[in-house]
Amino acid sequence: MLRGFAILVAVYLVVVYAIPRPAAVKPEGWRLAGIFAATIVGSIIEPIPAGALVLLAVTLSALMGGLTITEALSGYSNSSVWLVLVAFFISRALIQTGLARRIALFFVRAFGHSSLGVAYSLAASDMVLAGMIPSNGARSAGVVLPVVRSIAELYGSHPGETASRLGAYLMSAVYQAVCVTSAMFITGQVSNFIARDLAHQAGYEISPAGWIRATIVPGLLSMAVVPWLTMRVIRPSIQKTPEAREFAAAELAKMGPLRSAEWILAGVFATVCFFWVTSRTAWGADITVTALLGCMVLLLTGVLTWEDIRGERAGWGIFIWYGGLYRLAQGLNDAGVTKAFANSVGTHLEGYGWTTLFAITIVIYFYAHYAFASITAHMLSMFPAFLAVLLMKGAPIGLAVWTFACLANLSACLTHYGTTPAPVYFAQDYVSLKKWWQAGALASVAHLLIWTTAGFAWWKLIGIW
Repeated sequence: MLRGFAILVAVYLVVVYAIPRPAAVKPEGWRLAGIFAATIVGSIIEPIPAGALVLLAVTLSALMGGLTITEALSGYSNSSVWLVLVAFFISRALIQTGLARRIALFFVRAFGHSSLGVAYSLAASDMVLAGMIPSNGARSAGVVLPVVRSIAELYGSHPGETASRLGAYLMSAVYQAVCVTSAMFITGQVSNFIARDLAHQAGYEISPAGWIRATIVPGLLSMAVVPWLTMRVIRPSIQKTPEAREFAAAELAKMGPLRSAEWILAGVFATVCFFWVTSRTAWGADITVTALLGCMVLLLTGVLTWEDIRGERAGWGIFIWYGGLYRLAQGLNDAGVTKAFANSVGTHLEGYGWTTLFAITIVIYFYAHYAFASITAHMLSMFPAFLAVLLMKGAPIGLAVWTFACLANLSACLTHYGTTPAPVYFAQDYVSLKKWWQAGALASVAHLLIWTTAGFAWWKLIGIW
């Protein structure tokens, strides 16, 4: 712990005292930049849990970063922060009632006739759950992974000599799909809400329905390609898997018909989604209000209990972490740090037009994720700065926002530590490090080609740029 904090102190001192402060930024704003930089590094090395680290940063921002304590804590009153928390409550209900597992088994029963079909069915189930569960760790590692492991073991595929029968392929292919589903919905990954807020600060608005509309075409293309590409790197010896469908059917039979709690939960979620999609055009209600109302229905009907709410440790941890990070990022923007960075970079790259600069930043932004163990850390450290540079050069704001929002998720494909479920899947010990990184590198090329061609064309067609 002491060594970790020594590194964070060093980061703060380098930013504040070794890097020249821009004339447009006041000393307290520059100290806030040092606190923010240390927090981002801390989220990677984690000398203490991320939530505790952010709370410390919030406290220091009130002490030496130019914010009052009321301003420093104001992130926790942000509606997006509450929306994420409520989404965690609803996702808890999905897992506790068994509805999430039922969805995963349904897809395997329907499409799991081959190893490739099993991969697609599990990817599809994660995609459906991504519209409901805002944690790729909770839905993928908590719901989908146990099904993956069960199917692998059904065919005698265990870590070690038999891993290549089926398990190695499924572990890698399903994880690669998780990176895509994380990008396809605003609830696909917690950091997507941060992207929405950063875009708002830049003057660009994103709605849940708008997120789906923007990502549906390139997302489905990536989903179609990635499991097939993974098979080029990790080819299972077992190609036909009729027993997987039988296993899923047997498990669904054990679960029996949908229980009343599952019906209530399905109805609440469908209603909440309907209001999310139509809120701006027909109702004018904030999406956080509809999510809170849905949560209240689950409480009043007993699908969730107050003990469930109190015991949602991951959700409350995200609340502390997200609210604090949101306020720190907003403080940097208010202090003019982001604009100063953009001006500095723009001065050094005056000879480039926005298209050339955009191409360069896309590659840097994507492959920089080799240095990150967190999509959030990646997004917070690079999204605002790169966006500011491109906007100053005249790039279309919608094109830049959606590119950086989506690529932060997709870049998690590269490594076995790229996002929360990555180390969980890798720790199953089915896939070698070499094969994991090979599959990630191949997927990365596919993602960049798909999202910068079909994706850009789709965004042009629907008027994003």
